[in-house]
Amino acid sequence: MRSPLMSRLGLTAALALVLALFGLAPSASAADPAPADLSFTTSAATTTPGGTVNLSMTLTNNKTYDLWFVYQTIDPTWLTTQRPDLKYSFTGCSLATASGSTPCSGTGPTDLGPNYSAPVPPGQSRTVTLTLQVAADSGCNGNIGFYSYFYAEFSDGTNSSGGPVYTPETRVLCT
Repeated sequence: MRSPLMSRLGLTAALALVLALFGLAPSASAADPAPADLSFTTSAATTTPGGTVNLSMTLTNNKTYDLWFVYQTIDPTWLTTQRPDLKYSFTGCSLATASGSTPCSGTGPTDLGPNYSAPVPPGQSRTVTLTLQVAADSGCNGNIGFYSYFYAEFSDGTNSSGGPVYTPETRVLCT
């Protein structure tokens, strides 16, 4: 004959397991967007020696507070640095805001944070566009790829960071 104690323990254990499974299940709510969204686009997928491509980075403030400070770097990928025949440089930089476009005011393409012209109000974006010039005597059939780290601080005292963020690659083709 079965013991009523064992039956009660088994029933209690099964009930606890069911409650634990349902109690710990994630709720079906929409995921919050990242506090600061950084996206990359290029003006062309390919270029040739002597050509230019615009690399644009758009930073969007998804919070309900001002974005006060941005630090962002942009550096070539390891594979890009391994091509001694690949020659390129950044020859221009501009900042696009809701009120128009101006030349960059930051310290250059490797430290882009000051170029975003913070503060960035909630829901607004800033786009920094770098002009990438490929040298006329550059080697061919090489990818030019970049990665970026960024850090942002908001007026509510929070911060957000991300990286590495990889940009779209631009393929350099011989003509």
